[in-house]
Amino acid sequence: MRSTGSHPVPEQARPDDGSNGHTPADLVGARIRQYRKERGLTLRGLASRSGLSIGFLSQVERGISSIGLTALGSVAKALDRTVGDFFDASTAPVGGTVTTLPHHFSLTRAETTATQYVSGQQTYRMLSERGPGLLLEPMLVHIAPGGRRENAYGHAGEEFAYVISGELLYEVNGVEHRLHPGDSVHLRSTVPHTMYNDTDAVTTVVSVVTPRLF
Repeated sequence: MRSTGSHPVPEQARPDDGSNGHTPADLVGARIRQYRKERGLTLRGLASRSGLSIGFLSQVERGISSIGLTALGSVAKALDRTVGDFFDASTAPVGGTVTTLPHHFSLTRAETTATQYVSGQQTYRMLSERGPGLLLEPMLVHIAPGGRRENAYGHAGEEFAYVISGELLYEVNGVEHRLHPGDSVHLRSTVPHTMYNDTDAVTTVVSVVTPRLF
């Protein structure tokens, strides 16, 4: 664990070997470029399919910008991949429990080892087991300060965010809203939106999105 301000967040997992010093963001970007080229797509083609800008995708591929899981979900769909395909085993998941689950039900105990994914400034802790017939993706998200602000974009589904600690700048359809602990936002994800932590402390958010990312 590392601490920024008074709020601890999980340390970004680093590869033990074969990484050449790359960060998780570098590795995700490299995987996007690899899969894009395998499908014979240009950046313009991937941008058209994913709804993300050419400039942003270029920055992600070069490791200059990080990409959130929902945006990565749009890229994965455009490339006929799963979100998990873009992570090395050494960067994600961390922990996790494999169980056989019914289609209609999921029960996750407090002592269950959570699966975590790291993408740039954001660490996502998955809050439920994989119920294959369930549509919601509940996550606990730690957003570290700094990093590049993502361009606003839209994607299929709905999105809900509830701030537990810290502050979050949430842009919806071109309008910025500053969220404090206890504030929440709920929107159709087709509306262009983005979030950013412009403070000097970690922000912790409960986020629920549809469709499921994994």
